[in-house]
Amino acid sequence: MTGNREYKSDVFSMLLEDPENALSLYNAMNDSDYTDPDMVEICTLDKGISLTVHNDASFVLDMHLSIYEHQSTICPNMPVRSLIYFTIILQDMLKNKNLYGRKLIKIPTPRFAVFYNGEEAQPEQYELRLSDAFEHPIEQPEIELVCTVYNINYGKNRKLLEKCPFLNEYMIFVDYVRENHRINGYEYLEHSIETAIDRCINEDILRDFLIEHRSEVVKVVKLDYTFDRQLMLEREDSRAEGREEGRKEGREEGRKEGREEGREEGRKEGRKEGREEGREEGREEMANEMTELAIHLINAGRANEIERCKDSVYRNTLLKEFHLIS
Repeated sequence: MTGNREYKSDVFSMLLEDPENALSLYNAMNDSDYTDPDMVEICTLDKGISLTVHNDASFVLDMHLSIYEHQSTICPNMPVRSLIYFTIILQDMLKNKNLYGRKLIKIPTPRFAVFYNGEEAQPEQYELRLSDAFEHPIEQPEIELVCTVYNINYGKNRKLLEKCPFLNEYMIFVDYVRENHRINGYEYLEHSIETAIDRCINEDILRDFLIEHRSEVVKVVKLDYTFDRQLMLEREDSRAEGREEGRKEGREEGRKEGREEGREEGRKEGRKEGREEGREEGREEMANEMTELAIHLINAGRANEIERCKDSVYRNTLLKEFHLIS
């Protein structure tokens, strides 16, 4: 289940299948005041392309193409995914257009947004850029795509949520599910979802939507939680594997460094011992030479010269004289 979410939709995309909700979110995002939901043209991706190619919400309003994604987990690949969605939508829009002609073909102005409501702490708003994924970064990329991420958790982007009632109610529903799941010790997920739905219906939060789509909402929320839980477990496994590999590499590097340090220390100690041994051998050789010279000088009746043998130059002269060195 690595990163492959096989489902028709989630609650966010289900809500945005309604042109009135799409219009409300568009107005909130663009500070506009369109009132006619019939102006909204919902775009759908061909589900036969790939199970991984699934966009949460895309629609055209007044030649502005809004490509919106909902994320409960952090995903830095949204610009790449949005590029794929954009090109697929354009391909469908332009299939009967002559792109080889002399006339410039106009396309809708795109806007890419991600609505984040995961439990990992994130800034209120930030940007993700396609160029961040380039293997070889350049100062002025010849193609760029910017996704703006909006954190819609409690206390974040309040103005946006106030302007878009259904989005605010959606987050209330999400928080109720989380609260119930936490109270239930993170067990009995379906019961937590059902209880949250009942509470929202009683409080007139997404009431009509939840009454009409209750069974599907339970199904997709369970799937979302299962998917997110799987991602979390995979990340934990990856971190554990990384820690073990890190420890293994660390031990190996430590052994290598230890061997290198040992060899270096050995060389240092060897040089030190060698110098010490060399000096000792030198002293022994000089003592032997002095002894032999003393014997020769005494035999030659020159005992008074023994004291001068301490001078290396004079000593070498005598060694040669008595044929002790060549």
